[in-house]
Amino acid sequence: MLWLQDGITWLLLPPEQSLAFLLADNGFDVWIANTRGTKYSRQHTSLPINSSDYWNWSWDELVAYDLPATFQYVQDQTGQKLHYVGHSQGTLVALAAFSKDQLLNMLRSAALLSPIAYVGQMTSPLATKAAENFVAETLYKLGIFEFDLKGNSVAKFLKDACNRTGIDCTNLLTSFTGPNCCLSPSIVNIFLDHEPQSTATKNMIHLSQMIRQGTIAMFDYENSDENTRHYGQPTPPVYDMTRIPNDLPLFMSYGGADALSDVKDVQLLLRSLQDHEGDRLVVQYRNDYAHADYVMGENAKQDVYEPLISFFKLQ
Repeated sequence: MLWLQDGITWLLLPPEQSLAFLLADNGFDVWIANTRGTKYSRQHTSLPINSSDYWNWSWDELVAYDLPATFQYVQDQTGQKLHYVGHSQGTLVALAAFSKDQLLNMLRSAALLSPIAYVGQMTSPLATKAAENFVAETLYKLGIFEFDLKGNSVAKFLKDACNRTGIDCTNLLTSFTGPNCCLSPSIVNIFLDHEPQSTATKNMIHLSQMIRQGTIAMFDYENSDENTRHYGQPTPPVYDMTRIPNDLPLFMSYGGADALSDVKDVQLLLRSLQDHEGDRLVVQYRNDYAHADYVMGENAKQDVYEPLISFFKLQ
């Protein structure tokens, strides 16, 4: 059994190059989930999509509720343990869950592409400037609880940020992710037809906190009383990456040109895993890859997906 997060990300490439189809062709039962807030995952039973309550979450809630519920659903349907594939935020929620001993009884192994835990050294000019200028916090205070890059409010704020900071935002994908080596124009056009998807503004605040502070911790309410009410302590609890079990089979691949999953941040994560059993941790480094190459690169099949599939077959 294999579970991929998140939805449309894995279906952008042609079938003969798509990881989801390649896994299915190699005998895996593939399940694809949609992250909370995307247009494919909005059928809440009681909360309207335009309510502040609907968008009152960050990736903490994905760790605590969404990921375990989805794992449990797939295992209930199949009776088998899962291999997991995540990219970008999909790696963050998985690593956080593993560090809290969640999901491990339902997991066989995990593949993490462009792994994100620490982001304090990311080089994405647009992401870092947005964090430094508290763009997400400003939007939240204005009552904009859905962070939609295609929406007028967020687009205007980002345009203003580009103008103020002098960042060249004519190529928004590169400004966010780094200089991807291997994207065809047709794939980029398909990407722009479906992505980027919405998330909660609160989630963007949480990620901005991580960029500014260089830590991987739960959402900071920036008020000791409020933090105490939520966590029983005045500061947010930290997700301790050293608590990830040393015998958990992990495949990690990261890129030298990735501006979101920066090499220095990934190496900080790898230092947290330095006691991992040698044959249980496979690390691949692609010097020319940036963030989007891992899900849209024309040569990702032979560079990343085939080694990943071979790793799964050994588990």
